Amino acid sequence: MMIALFANTSKKQSKNLAIGIREFLSNHGITVIAEDEEAAAIGAKPLSEVDPSEITFLISMGGDGSILRLVHRYEHLDAPILGINLGHLGFMADVPISDIYPSLQDLIQGSYKIHNRVMIHGETLSGEKCFAVNDIVVHRAKNPSLVEIAIHADGLYLNTFEADGIILATPNGSTAYSLAAGGPILSPDLEALVLTPISPHTISNRPIVLSCKQEIQIQYLSDYDPVEVRADGITSMSLHTGDVFRITRSTKNFKLISLLRRDYFSTLRTKLGWAGKLR
Repeated sequence: MMIALFANTSKKQSKNLAIGIREFLSNHGITVIAEDEEAAAIGAKPLSEVDPSEITFLISMGGDGSILRLVHRYEHLDAPILGINLGHLGFMADVPISDIYPSLQDLIQGSYKIHNRVMIHGETLSGEKCFAVNDIVVHRAKNPSLVEIAIHADGLYLNTFEADGIILATPNGSTAYSLAAGGPILSPDLEALVLTPISPHTISNRPIVLSCKQEIQIQYLSDYDPVEVRADGITSMSLHTGDVFRITRSTKNFKLISLLRRDYFSTLRTKLGWAGKLR
């Protein structure tokens, strides 16, 4: 078995933990891979020296942002990801430091599930492309006022939003920017998307849940400066007046490992500070 371990060794805590994890996995007969610039520091094999298809799992150390950066930097890696959280509790990186080694033992013994979650693909008419695990956001950028954005779903006109922008989020991303903008939480295994306007001028403009099978067309209408399109807050491009941006379901899924010792709803309750009690 091969496991690729992604750790930021410039941080002492992360480096020491990564060395401990590498030793633990090696003692179980597992070959540990790391990024070329990190491999020597933790005693792992460089990523460039292995066939990506032979990697069984990816382990990300950090938080949800670390997982997103990993997916975008290494788009060609298709192995499922386990997230170890080194800071605040994450929705994707939900293994706390205190539970690392029992969690790794579960992983080795097969006590986990792999969730294949929806990803989205975006493309301009000129051929610029991006993809997202969480969301694609169209934002007014440098414009000092609200902008007009028209939405079509499978060619049918949905609405024109006068707003700071719009968010198109996957179920996985429904607990990120979309939630902060007033969008609903979608169970992460749903095959759906949520369209959430950002600070719309009309309060009747509410988030709407759409099928991920639909092609969503976003057209920038205002005669202002270009607006910005961001995918997972990582990749970006611009739309000028009249430009159309198409969003469809990606042909790839986001593969996230869920250990049987924890579940999504307990993470949700903890992360959001829900304090409801059974009576």
